[in-house]
Amino acid sequence: MTELATRAQAFGLIADGVAAGLSAPWRMYLARGCRYLSLNVGDRAEWNSWRTHLGCPELSVRVYDAGGDIRRASIAEVVMDGCRISVELVEEVSTDDLDRLLTDDPSSFDTEET
Repeated sequence: MTELATRAQAFGLIADGVAAGLSAPWRMYLARGCRYLSLNVGDRAEWNSWRTHLGCPELSVRVYDAGGDIRRASIAEVVMDGCRISVELVEEVSTDDLDRLLTDDPSSFDTEET
């Protein structure tokens, strides 16, 4: 992997993933100086694909109330050549999904539409 020293290299990393068949992130944020790259994806399958492609070993899950809606944010991060890359998925969940909120491994279940 080349060092992510320029914006072109950081965007090239994402282009490589899309060329490999991954869905393009719906939002991407690249901090000045290319030391932080954040991807937001639309569903759990995309999240799992991007974190596997990038080799993101670190996972965190945060559940929060957003004005009466319960949301779960799943974040996977990796540091490549001094650049922190995160892949984030935000899902709305209901109280019917409480068992899913408490799972140890958020990637172990499939998203189901209710």
